[in-house]
Amino acid sequence: MQCWAKANAGVNWVVHLWSDTSGTWEAVVMDLDGGSLTTVSTGVQAIPGRSTRHGAFYQFTQQNLPACKPVLTPAAVIATFLLMGFIFIPVGLVTLRASYNVVEIVDRYDIDCVPEEFRNNKVAYIKDDSISKNCSRFLKVPKPMRAPIYIYYQLDNYYQNHRRYVKSRSDLQLLRGLGYNDTSTCKPLESSDNLPIVPCGLIAWSLFNDTYKFIRGPSELEVNRKNIAWKSDRNHKFGKRVYPFNFQNGTLIGGGKLDQSIPLSDQEDLIVWMRTAALPSFRKLYGRIEEDLDVDDVIVVHLKNNYNTYSFGGKKKLVLSTSSWLGGKNDFLGVANLFVGTFCILISIIFLLLHVKNPSFLEDAESCYFLVSLIS
Repeated sequence: MQCWAKANAGVNWVVHLWSDTSGTWEAVVMDLDGGSLTTVSTGVQAIPGRSTRHGAFYQFTQQNLPACKPVLTPAAVIATFLLMGFIFIPVGLVTLRASYNVVEIVDRYDIDCVPEEFRNNKVAYIKDDSISKNCSRFLKVPKPMRAPIYIYYQLDNYYQNHRRYVKSRSDLQLLRGLGYNDTSTCKPLESSDNLPIVPCGLIAWSLFNDTYKFIRGPSELEVNRKNIAWKSDRNHKFGKRVYPFNFQNGTLIGGGKLDQSIPLSDQEDLIVWMRTAALPSFRKLYGRIEEDLDVDDVIVVHLKNNYNTYSFGGKKKLVLSTSSWLGGKNDFLGVANLFVGTFCILISIIFLLLHVKNPSFLEDAESCYFLVSLIS
């Protein structure tokens, strides 16, 4: 058997391997650069080392310093893939179970909350302030839901990651208020009637403004809207003495309005909205219901369908969800772990069958690699 080895840059050998009846391997190594021959035996003879040409510096530049060169034997490879499979599959099952235990109710309401006479012209309906936007929805609880129950609004086909949209804000103005005058990044909504806008920019201007009220039986479910934004955003990105000014006072009204008597650091619906989403389908936290819901409970949702998603073909959904130790409902992590674990076990079985069918080929290749590593 012949092995071609290139152990170091600029140093090449040809290795001829054979074994006798006693099972001892011998090799003839020819240095193509110097033309010398070396005989190596794994049984009796010692392995002569190659002399260093130019000391430590030569070894460093030629990457010939001592290093660990693990030999990937068939047994080691098969055992490694089996171990990975035995780790990933249980992890996938555990994460899938955690996701399965999350109870989630999703209700799309943007179509059903449009009156019949405006179904063919939804944009006219949403822009006409004289038409009532009140709507009622009925949600049935499929499984017991333990508090806290998180309320999200979900928007689809809404590209908050558009470059011009993302750049249309002023972080320093959100922190300093009217004391910061350079709001050129907020174009085209940096001022109105020659007065600055606080907060400026397209993101704040398009603030989501649908509202929800939840009733179970004769009583209303209280919605906690505190601490829905990141603590770091409340404390470090939005000023505690910065108040809305000249906001939504122009001729073109976007989304919701802000209470001018409340500082931006306390207007958490704005803070949640200003953290833009990376994907066109996203959920944002609206609040929490801190009461348990029993199976087959009917929740009446009184909402105001104010936000315009009809102009660009968007969708609006209301989501009620519990949580687990992994967060909300998401099967991807569990499925991915199961796929990787199954793939690893399948590969280990294939390698095992190849090793059982033709072990001599693998042993020869292993011995060749081992001898070449000794010589180098």
